[in-house]
Amino acid sequence: MNPDPVFSKDYQSKPYWWERTPRPSLEPIELPKETEVLVVGSGYTGLCTSLQTSRNGLETLVLDAEDAGWGGSSRNGGQISTSLKPGFDVLSAKFGAEKARAILKEGIRSLDWIGEFIEQEKIDCDFQRVGRFYGAHTPRQFRLLEKKIVNQPEGLEVPIELVHKEEQHSEIGTDFYHGGIVHPHHASLDPARFHQGLLEAALSSGVSIKPQCEVQEVLQAKGLFPCLHELRSGQSQERGDCHQRIQSPDPSMVQTKDHPDRKLHHCHRRVGPGTGG
Repeated sequence: MNPDPVFSKDYQSKPYWWERTPRPSLEPIELPKETEVLVVGSGYTGLCTSLQTSRNGLETLVLDAEDAGWGGSSRNGGQISTSLKPGFDVLSAKFGAEKARAILKEGIRSLDWIGEFIEQEKIDCDFQRVGRFYGAHTPRQFRLLEKKIVNQPEGLEVPIELVHKEEQHSEIGTDFYHGGIVHPHHASLDPARFHQGLLEAALSSGVSIKPQCEVQEVLQAKGLFPCLHELRSGQSQERGDCHQRIQSPDPSMVQTKDHPDRKLHHCHRRVGPGTGG
């Protein structure tokens, strides 16, 4: 006897964001032998980097092993918060209190920055400051959340509202949680539309973007950073069609988040772990 299926009959593996904003089909480009800035990864971070370098007069090329924005940038839940993990205590133990405060303050500032950036770039991505309810799964977790409000590090305080269990219907229509907290200033957006807006802004600013082009290796030699990449043939995902080195006088920017390739192992020790809260 077959067990009950885990997924419904209409399950699909692609994010439903893609139904409204299908993955972009970019015009093919010829790869240059040299570029002033090479960015690896065409997600949020890579495109924001390329936008700034291109607008400041630097020839910029973006390479991605997959389609533009294929990874987390078009698959996430669209929540925008001020918090980072790990928290102040863990960061202080590792980097010292001063650097820990600087890191966390960047997270706090980022919420206002993203709203201003979206307005400035006129990106239509359903950006809204709707707040966020964080539910406690157990009474113990509720007590921990209560302490979190009281014990915010000095200089890093943000508005947080405590919601008791008997009051949580004002925020969410379930009795599952044992109360929770509300971050009233947190925001949300359509992640795929935001990525599409970034992509269009980068292209209109003169950025060259080559998807399906995996970077194999980054080497330094005499002030140059030759980058060996490997093209893929269309949607067949085959490799080995063409090898070419691209030279860049400045360090390449590797923006692959949680999709790093083992071939770029030298980058792994240069990246500090951090996630959104």
